Amino acid sequence: MRLGLYTFAALTLIALIGAFVYTLELGTYRLELLNISLPISVWVILPALLLFLFTVVHMLFYGTKNYFQLKKWTRDSEHLENALYWSLANEPKEEKYVMPEIKSSASLLSKASLTMSDNVEGLSPRLARLANYIQKIKNGEYIDLKENKLSKVFNDGNPILIQNRLNRLESDDKFVEDVMRATTSYSKAVQAEALRIFASKVDFVQARKYAKVFDVENFMVMLNRINQDDNLNLSSDILTEFVDALELKCADYIKIAVITKKYFKPEENLLLFREYQAKDEKAQNAYLYLLFEYELLDQVSTYLDEHEEDDFIKFRALYTLKKEHNGYQLEDIIDIDSLCQTNKLY
Repeated sequence: MRLGLYTFAALTLIALIGAFVYTLELGTYRLELLNISLPISVWVILPALLLFLFTVVHMLFYGTKNYFQLKKWTRDSEHLENALYWSLANEPKEEKYVMPEIKSSASLLSKASLTMSDNVEGLSPRLARLANYIQKIKNGEYIDLKENKLSKVFNDGNPILIQNRLNRLESDDKFVEDVMRATTSYSKAVQAEALRIFASKVDFVQARKYAKVFDVENFMVMLNRINQDDNLNLSSDILTEFVDALELKCADYIKIAVITKKYFKPEENLLLFREYQAKDEKAQNAYLYLLFEYELLDQVSTYLDEHEEDDFIKFRALYTLKKEHNGYQLEDIIDIDSLCQTNKLY
């Protein structure tokens, strides 16, 4: 019962009792111990008044105690909601609790991240809003965090932030190039996906300025996109820029040579690979491969004479066969994919 209502009811009852006793005209009574003389009606209501006063004091004491206890619970519930919010965002943070009943279990949230498997009803508006956005991100939708006032929620490296950026890459070509321009600002996963998308869409003129960002795999993706109708504006200068920027292996040079022989003139292609093999011995097999493809046996002989006799054994065997039977092709005795199984084909 509320204190005001209780006070009104108690005082009304005491007044009615006092008035009733007063109508009986019982006179007065003198208490010799205290030398006090009062009407009987006063003596009747006095114990009720004292009980009322003690009751009010009791109610005030425990009401105040309960009030402060409730405030502790309220503050802890706010801290608990904060902990749930940051754990749901995969950014667990330390929260201080007063009530041991909450602290004993809720402190786990400072070291844990929550994952939702389905929608949850009855959440607070703040939690429901965050949970809704996270579900959308997990479903492949891009959420503008700045516009939705969530830009400061997720730190770099947060899997939710990474997934959101990956979602954006699928629908925003401008963002793809933004990542290419500032790769160090994004996670490895976002960098890799941006490069994959970029390599699958642009030509070599557009990709040229990002040669140092490319890796061998995605450079090969671009090369393999070249077809009879479109060489993606690949030139010898651009190719050299990529070759200089990448850590190519012997097999990579072979793959490049197989493609470029279809689109570059023999003189231009040989000049390129002569330069490559002079700078990097891993390109030697590719250079020899082109010499055989272009049927330049005199140059093959000169090149083989410049190296040790136990170098390029397979090429030497092919050279011997071609001198005797010109109809032999490299593919007749050598699997191109096996050209680089050893460094110099021992």
